[in-house]
Amino acid sequence: MAANAGNEKPISVNALPAKAQTLLNNHFNGQKVMLATIESGVVSRSYDVVLQNGTKLEFDKKGNLTEINCKQGIVPALLIPQAIKNYLKDNYAGQSVKKIEMNKNEYEVELTNGLDLTFNKHFQLIDID
Repeated sequence: MAANAGNEKPISVNALPAKAQTLLNNHFNGQKVMLATIESGVVSRSYDVVLQNGTKLEFDKKGNLTEINCKQGIVPALLIPQAIKNYLKDNYAGQSVKKIEMNKNEYEVELTNGLDLTFNKHFQLIDID
């Protein structure tokens, strides 16, 4: 990612894609946005948002959530795919999700106990770290 380091610039929350603004309003309405940035790469664009409580969210160019990292607290349940919630309930009861990364082929989930679980796009567990 070092190659993109110079391509990040601050923007206002209103400059985020509408989908990203809606997610922030629906799930983090009590949290002030401390910083919103746009990162322009050679072929893509992404947005980063840092909230007052330290939570960091990343969105793709269309405003789809690609990562959420809760430094304090946990990922809102509504942002976790149902199949992953079901797996966690059955296998890791009592654990919460601190971080989730989503791309088109995988979901990486970090639990409050420090375990990292990787699911494929069909929500089958493929790795535990």
